[in-house]
Amino acid sequence: MHIDAIFSAIGRFAVRFRWFVLVLWIVGAIGAVSQLPALSSVTQNNNSKFLPASAPSEHAAELAAPFGTANLIPIPVVAARPGSPLTPTDVTALTALQGKLRTVTGVSRVLDAGLSSDGQAEQIIVLATQGGGNQSAQTDQVNALRAKIAQAGLPAGLEVHLAGDVAVQVDQQKASGNQGNEVQDLSIVFIIVLLTVIFRSFWLGITTIAPAVFSVLISGPLVAEAARHGLQVSPLAQFLLIVLVLGAGTDYGLFLVFRVREELRAGAHDQEGVRYPGSHGVLSGLLGDLAHPRPAARLAIVTSVTRVGESITFSAATVIAAVLTLLLASFSFYSDLGIPFAIAIGVILLAGLTLLPALLSIRLSVLAMKRAIFRATFRRPKLLPWNIQGSGKAGVWGRVARRIVRRPALTLGTGVVVFGALALGSLGYVAGGFGGNTSPPAGSDSAAGTALLAKHFPQSSANPTSIIFRFAKPAWDDPAPLAAAITQLRASGLFTQVAGPLNPAGAAMTPAQYTALHAKLGPAGLLPAVPAAGTGVPVALYQTYRATSNYVSAAGTTVQYSTGLKAGDPGNTPALNAVPAIRAATTKVAAAVGAADSAVGGEAPAIYDISAISNSDLKRVVPIAILVIGLLLALVLRSLVAPLYLIASVGISFLAALGLSVLLFIKIGGSGGLVFFMPFLMFIF
Repeated sequence: MHIDAIFSAIGRFAVRFRWFVLVLWIVGAIGAVSQLPALSSVTQNNNSKFLPASAPSEHAAELAAPFGTANLIPIPVVAARPGSPLTPTDVTALTALQGKLRTVTGVSRVLDAGLSSDGQAEQIIVLATQGGGNQSAQTDQVNALRAKIAQAGLPAGLEVHLAGDVAVQVDQQKASGNQGNEVQDLSIVFIIVLLTVIFRSFWLGITTIAPAVFSVLISGPLVAEAARHGLQVSPLAQFLLIVLVLGAGTDYGLFLVFRVREELRAGAHDQEGVRYPGSHGVLSGLLGDLAHPRPAARLAIVTSVTRVGESITFSAATVIAAVLTLLLASFSFYSDLGIPFAIAIGVILLAGLTLLPALLSIRLSVLAMKRAIFRATFRRPKLLPWNIQGSGKAGVWGRVARRIVRRPALTLGTGVVVFGALALGSLGYVAGGFGGNTSPPAGSDSAAGTALLAKHFPQSSANPTSIIFRFAKPAWDDPAPLAAAITQLRASGLFTQVAGPLNPAGAAMTPAQYTALHAKLGPAGLLPAVPAAGTGVPVALYQTYRATSNYVSAAGTTVQYSTGLKAGDPGNTPALNAVPAIRAATTKVAAAVGAADSAVGGEAPAIYDISAISNSDLKRVVPIAILVIGLLLALVLRSLVAPLYLIASVGISFLAALGLSVLLFIKIGGSGGLVFFMPFLMFIF
């Protein structure tokens, strides 16, 4: 009874002060959108940063630390003079350009990867900090880099373009538009159409979804503001929060609206012949109906909030409990969803208990005004259609329910057989990579950069997989392992190309030449772009040696090789599946060449580790979430048995949905696997 009193008070407040409640939510939404940061500004696209320290990919990042590229995002810049070698003027201009690119916000380092073997192109690697990991910041970085290139006053005929995943992603987004807004807009349109069909009233559909829309506008900026104060936000949050809030908000709206319908039907006999306050004249009757919508309708809303408020609150509490169990995940890609989702569900719960009753009351006030105008005009005791009330007749689902209740065993048996068979399909689940289309849009700047990179640097890659070795001696003192390592890596059959200290820009040199050049010229990383007069070293060989600084650390003890994978794009499932073999081959080569330590870095190893940790978290978090939800259901249902039925139904439907996805996309569609976070999303929703 005490709980009912609380929700009754909430309902009375929302109905009585309906306009105040509406204005409060409008002001809140405007304030959140205009004064708080956007969620897109704090979400991270670089998913490898969410790996725990124990992951092998993190060991690779630690081993590569001497190169100063760990946790930095590479953005290749390719300059070329098609059909002819770069001129000294071109090289000087590109050296000056590197200084300009260093001034772009978020750029940590700029590396000169050297000239191509044909002398017609030069590659520059811009390394951006993790702060550029979110899409908005990456777009700003790419635009700023392109602006610096355009303002550099480069020699005529010299082409300079960006390449690599970051530039491609930015160009893809420009070509396809804002995905977050598309998800939000399409979801809202779909739900409005669905609600209009259900209620047979467009305005009632708008009324039902309005609290969810307000909640999306408010919860996103709230999460972003919390992120500015230290909250970590998963890259999935931007899109999933929209779907979660709209879905939950629509559910809560349906709970309340259908209960209001039932209450109105129960009091339908009061619609005719009731004398409302001030109904003795046309004007006074109109004002009376505006000030006092039908007492039965107001009472129906308050009673509905009283009865349904507990169900909505515990439904929200169940979702909040489920998402907070994600905090137990070792992979912060998941754990960083917990609090943002909890904040969003808290906002939609508040909107469902306050804004929706207020909007329904306002809706009934408007209908009361129409009724008064109709009555004053035609002087007949006739009501306009009250769409919210419905017909009161049993519908399709009522007839289905009666049949199920009459033959429960048949229905249960059929459901278990059908859903159980689909659930068996989940045994074929295989985690896939991030996938997606990594091809740049035709005619874009990144498309031109990618073409130049492939033409002039075939041994390189905009997204290489790095093989890293650490030796006891500097490489220039004992260069023999450098040649042995590249030979054995190529012989493994796992790579299409292998670039390293002895072939950094395509042209090769011998171990003896490398040692001699180091003795003559000094550290490669300190050399100017143009050789000083009197060095006696051919320009091509000078540029090749200079580029070795990207493959040999300053101390000379850490060496890395950039490889292309025979398994294909590092972001796809075949490359993910090849990681164990690549790591085994690397360990074998390390032992053969006398390396003290070794590791494999890049996108494919990171995705492999992500998939492994994701599967481990799924097995650990799901049982805990089910236990927590079961306890909450036991409290709200005041039963220890009923929650078991609900949990069983949720469990089998989850497995059936996963199994059906496996059948459609892996078995029939021929996909290498489902994106790794799919099971988590299915379980949460």
